[in-house]
Amino acid sequence: MTAPILGLRDAGPRALLLEFDGLDDVLAHHQHLSRHPLPGQREAVAAARTLLLRFDAPGATREARHALGGLTVAAFSAEDSQVVELEVVYDGEDLAEVAGRVGMSVDALIAWHTGTEFTGAFGGFAPGFTYCVPVDPTSALEVPRRDTPRTAVPAGSVALAGEFSAVYPRVSPGGWQLIGRTPARMWDLDREQQGESPALVRPGDVVRHRAVRDAARVSTPAPAAGPAPAEVPEVALEVLDPGLQTLIQDLGREGLSDLGVSRAGAADESAMRQANRLVGTAAEAPVLEVLHGGLRLRAAQSLVLAVAGAEVPVSVTDADGGTRTPGMREPFLLTTGDTVHLDTPRRGLRTVVAVRGGFAAERVLGSASADTMSGLGPAPLQAGDRLGVADAVVAPVGEPEPTTLPEAEPDGAIPLRFTRGPRDDWFAEEEIHRLQSQRWRVTPESNRIGIRLGLPAATEGGGEDSGEEGVKPRPLERVRDGELPSEGVPRGSLQMPPAGLPVLFLNDHPVTGGYPVIGVVIDEDLPVAAQLAPGDVVALRAVDPLSLEPADAALTATALTATVPADTRPAHRTPFTCEDPA
Repeated sequence: MTAPILGLRDAGPRALLLEFDGLDDVLAHHQHLSRHPLPGQREAVAAARTLLLRFDAPGATREARHALGGLTVAAFSAEDSQVVELEVVYDGEDLAEVAGRVGMSVDALIAWHTGTEFTGAFGGFAPGFTYCVPVDPTSALEVPRRDTPRTAVPAGSVALAGEFSAVYPRVSPGGWQLIGRTPARMWDLDREQQGESPALVRPGDVVRHRAVRDAARVSTPAPAAGPAPAEVPEVALEVLDPGLQTLIQDLGREGLSDLGVSRAGAADESAMRQANRLVGTAAEAPVLEVLHGGLRLRAAQSLVLAVAGAEVPVSVTDADGGTRTPGMREPFLLTTGDTVHLDTPRRGLRTVVAVRGGFAAERVLGSASADTMSGLGPAPLQAGDRLGVADAVVAPVGEPEPTTLPEAEPDGAIPLRFTRGPRDDWFAEEEIHRLQSQRWRVTPESNRIGIRLGLPAATEGGGEDSGEEGVKPRPLERVRDGELPSEGVPRGSLQMPPAGLPVLFLNDHPVTGGYPVIGVVIDEDLPVAAQLAPGDVVALRAVDPLSLEPADAALTATALTATVPADTRPAHRTPFTCEDPA
């Protein structure tokens, strides 16, 4: 039997973070709960010292709390694991420096790496990136990360950081120390089509490294170039101008976080469901997600479309040059030769375009969604792309509907509700209160991975953007130093880098993170977050995880009226990176 669960923390109304003494206990509980999932359990995400369980409803989360209290599991079994041998050319840029830092010669470091058996511990960061640790913990090294991360690490790079060894499956930024390279394809969707895991190394697998003199370099497979021709029997629409970014999205991929695959899917799910409902199409049918307008399409046949989400002027020009302006959130007809154009949004950020029947698109790992972090799914649309229509009609077209966009508070701020934890104990109660009492501004460094929040525009004596009167905005301060070992993070997490400015994780977020999560925005408000544009002001509101009613705020605003001298406030901004601190 393994050691018991040390701690149980809420990670939003639909997730629990289980804490353990060590990785062996994590692997044992992960194996047990993957084979025998609790009622309503959607996935289990293993990490260095924790296990994140995500459920389909708050009620299932509450029941799981009781069930986990008496859970006993057997030790991890390797019976379903495989042995993976990786050929490695030890010519990494950091090889000599790493050897010096751990007090070894280069030859001794290579001998250690090839002579040590590793266990695939958990996925994260990117599809196919598996954190591996020595089977014998006493043989582990402690390798510091680079002071300055590289902007592009080559695919196939073998790297060390902390106690971990891993291989970068594709070109990506990273701060691990590079000691070599392997030609092995760590992530290959062809394996998935053969009924195997697309990840070469899965959690629990045994990994061995064999030194070779040279090997072919790995190239990163190109992402799918849009809808596959086989899926488009007849062209329905031609892309004349994709605007800033137009992506094909559906409801996303679930249950693949162990492989480093995030959910993806439409950022504003409410708008997607509304648009599909208006054209009488199944809720899960693929749609177009348009960032900040600009999309222009030409119809090759008669079609029914609907536009929802961000408020944009919509215009249709027929083949003779005549124009009309269909309304938002109501179905409208295009005939052959008509051109439809979405202008710049008056309100909101992302507009959803649905077609009756749904857009035809190739599915990758069960979804047609484009994942901007991993590159899975269709590529962003380009001028000249031709789109087809599927057959997902389920109802007649609908009647016009009201907007799904939120109403702002009297001071213009958009409210987002969140529940505290799992790492709110890294902050004093005064800081938790400050998170809610002051306003936050959406910065331009935001995308489908996450929204980076900054301080509001300076206003003397409080003012419109500052929040409660007398509370001068500043970054949050921790009561603990250091960083967390990587752990699972759900969508909606408010992660707090050292700079003290929150990052709100959206659909394409990394499945693990190494900064404390002070709270989790509830699922019901994530469509609201998806519509936040740079410059928008946000008010964060803590709620009870069971009732979603406002949480009791024991502190008063007067406790926060003291200001912090400007020269003592954190001035640096942590770069927005996908990689977890190991």
